[in-house]
Order: sequence, then C-alpha cells, then structure tokens
Amino acid sequence: MKIFDIHVHFPRNWENPDEDPAPMVDRLVERLHAAGVTKACLLTGGRFGPAYDRGMEIAEKYLDLFIPVAVVDPEEIDGEAVARLYEMGYRGLKLIGVQRPYDEPDYLPTYAKAQDLNMPVLFHMGVIGGGLDYSITHPRRDPAAAQAYRRMTAMQERTPPRNATALRMSPLHLDSIANRFPKLKIIGAHLGNQGNYDYSTSVARWRHNVYFDMSGGETIERHMVERKLLAANSQGEFGHEKLIFGSDCGMDEIREHIDRFEVIFDQLGLTEDERERLWWRNGAELYGLEQPVFAEE
Repeated sequence: MKIFDIHVHFPRNWENPDEDPAPMVDRLVERLHAAGVTKACLLTGGRFGPAYDRGMEIAEKYLDLFIPVAVVDPEEIDGEAVARLYEMGYRGLKLIGVQRPYDEPDYLPTYAKAQDLNMPVLFHMGVIGGGLDYSITHPRRDPAAAQAYRRMTAMQERTPPRNATALRMSPLHLDSIANRFPKLKIIGAHLGNQGNYDYSTSVARWRHNVYFDMSGGETIERHMVERKLLAANSQGEFGHEKLIFGSDCGMDEIREHIDRFEVIFDQLGLTEDERERLWWRNGAELYGLEQPVFAEE
C-alpha cells in the first residue's frame, strides 16, 4: 500500500528554535519510513522551519520521500517570490495565520503564479490548534496538562501576541479563489475544521479544483464518521476523490494516525479503490506522480 502524507511539518524544537534541524529531519525520515509513508509534503519556511534555502538544503537529501512545500506569508511572498521558490525546488505552497482573508485581492498574484507553475496550495482552515486541547483535558485535573500549560505560558512570555483569527481562513474563501483560478490545485486542511464542515463539503462538491486533507486529530476523525463526511460508495458528504490523508502531528505519532484511519476505513466498509485513492492516488495526482484517468478512457 502506497501512502501519500500531504501534511508534514518541518520538525522544530519550539523551546530551542535555533537548534540545528538536520538531525531531526533524519529522525523524521526514519519515522515516516517505519509508518509506511511513500511520499510526504514537507512544509518548511515562514514561522515553521528554517529559511527557505536552508530548508531545501536539508530536504534535498531525501527527495525520494519529500516534496518540498514552502510555508508562505502572502503579505511578503508575491508572484515573483513564488517563482524564486520554485527555482529553489519548492513544488507547493502552504498558508496559515494570514493577516487578511485568504481571498484578499492583494494575495491573488501569489495564487496566479502558483497556478502558472502547477504548484498546489494547502490552506489551513479554521481555528489554529496546538497547545492543550481543553475538550479532553485541563491543567486542573491532569498533571501532564499542568506541566504543558506552564511550558506554553513561559514560551508565550518570550514571543509577541499572535495576529490570527479563523475568520480569515474559511472554506468559503477557497470558493472565491477557485472561481478566480480554475486550474489552481487547492487543498483545505482538516476537512475545513470544526464549524466549517458544511461550507467545506459544499465547496468541494461544486469546485473541481478544491480538495481537503483529513488531518486534525481524533476529534475531526470522529466527526468524519459521526457526521457521515466520508462513507463507502461516495455516499458521504465528501466524494472520496476529494479527500487526502495528512498526519500533521509529531513524528512519533504518524504510525498511530495511520492505524486509526485503517480502523475507520474498515468501520466504514470502504472499497479497495476508495482506500487507494485516500491513501495515495488523490495526492499523487495533485503532485503529478499519477496521471488522472477519466471514466470514458
């Protein structure tokens, strides 16, 4: 079974961000291979890794596994900068935590150049996670959560407040972008994220170039089943051609994520073709590793 992981962040020691990331990437590669991952989009740059040139220097050692994807701020990365990233070897873009809505007119040159260069764009959707998940734990009742809370607040004291809001990162913005750029390959993260599922399924339903990844953890996975976002024989709210596996987790948790999806796919009774598309072919087609084949062919 081939597995395409479309959402792997460049590893970083958040408590010591200046630490050399190369050894961590070596370990990430080991964990991905051990999990059975065949190809992975390595998201680097911006706030999520080293400078673009250093990130590419490290990634080039493992191009049999990695597809380099640049995390960009469209306030700074315009069309010309996208072209430079492509020349460096980046083959996709990732956006998160933008200062204005994703479909802001000033951001359109970034998307236009990505369309010209056939670079898929992965957009974070909804509330940005990280830190403690208060739906399942709390520092008042969990010693590990208390320790994590103290560590997180100590880090916040060393960094400025974050200018981020889910209002700027809605699936409805993907509809605007898809209409403007019909050949741009667009991926929304986390099934659109909680509160956005109806918008996500509607956009994926009618925009041929919009897809969603299934990363986001156990809560989103549970919603995927309970709310019938995915079902056998395309009876779910998402057609199975529109979804792609993504881990978006710590490197030691990737195998666990894959195991959970195996259980979910069994529970839903997915066909072999549906599984193969979710694990591999949908992502591989977006990045040119497989050629799409239509029914009449």
